[in-house]
Amino acid sequence: MQDNALEIGSKRPNATTSMYLNRKKLYQKLEKERGSKVIAFVTGDRPGLETQIASDVYPLFAQHLDIIGTVPMITLVLHTRGGDTMAAWSIINLLRHFCDDYEVIVPIRAQSAGTLMCLGARKIIMTKQAILGPIDPSINNPLNPTHPANAASTLPVSVEFIQGFFSLAAEELGISDQEHKTAIFLKMAERIHPLVLGQAFRVRSQIKDLARKILSGRLDETKIDKIVAFLCADSGSHDYPIHRREAIEHGLPIDKPSPKLYELIKEIDAAIDADIQSSLPLDPPSVLGASASKKYNYTRSLVESVRGGSHSFQTEGVYSTIINPQDSLAPSIPAIQNIRQFEGWRHNQK
Repeated sequence: MQDNALEIGSKRPNATTSMYLNRKKLYQKLEKERGSKVIAFVTGDRPGLETQIASDVYPLFAQHLDIIGTVPMITLVLHTRGGDTMAAWSIINLLRHFCDDYEVIVPIRAQSAGTLMCLGARKIIMTKQAILGPIDPSINNPLNPTHPANAASTLPVSVEFIQGFFSLAAEELGISDQEHKTAIFLKMAERIHPLVLGQAFRVRSQIKDLARKILSGRLDETKIDKIVAFLCADSGSHDYPIHRREAIEHGLPIDKPSPKLYELIKEIDAAIDADIQSSLPLDPPSVLGASASKKYNYTRSLVESVRGGSHSFQTEGVYSTIINPQDSLAPSIPAIQNIRQFEGWRHNQK
């Protein structure tokens, strides 16, 4: 899930195991309800502990699917803000090798690369509060512009923002001659490295091609054109929320859950959030309380199934209060030291 994953372990705390066993019972209910096999994939969006779709989940999906075997239908319960496009594409193709068809249930959000995963499904079951999102990617490259408030970090470059800049010049300012267009490009290249600009437009073309491949054979070309245009440009900004009604209007294969299924989806989402705690800010002082030292264990992502168990991306460590003496006249100021002891995937087969 993260580039700085330290290792992969096997043992898991009892509390996390208990949470999975609760979710497992709900997955079993969902399998009976849908007549399918269930895989849940969650990337966490807890502030300060966010994770994304990345290539390290591919072998985890393969492990679960090998255990499940080839089946008529797989139900993917998906919660994500997105991530690596090619990782999402790889997971889609992997799923298709193990089932005749698959459906996606979106309890809350499946944005960006998560929406791309949804496009391959026979149907996308969205709750009233669920959202999809545009699939236009943002470029994260060491050559990206630096953050004005933090020179050590870089800003993501949105493909559609670049296109929007050129559209502004052409449509609003009426700039059409080649000399002025070249001057605009050179001005942008002063702020954004030319290699990043080149990568942005290459990826923009790639994401359209991938979307077309995923939708091919399911819809006619006119509908595919409409969906790809909306998800790659016409929707506007990358964080634009696409709710169920608008997704239906643009021709996506959306289903509304029955009242019974909706209640079960809510139960599953609540059981996942009890582990991920997406709405709870990261607050080390509250973890420490009055203690001088305390261990922490954060669940940040999940890949789960009934037979394959639970893969959980964990960050574990110790918070400690330390005193930093300033000088002999000033009082000592307490600070919190974070010693990270483990970061990686753990597996529970129970």
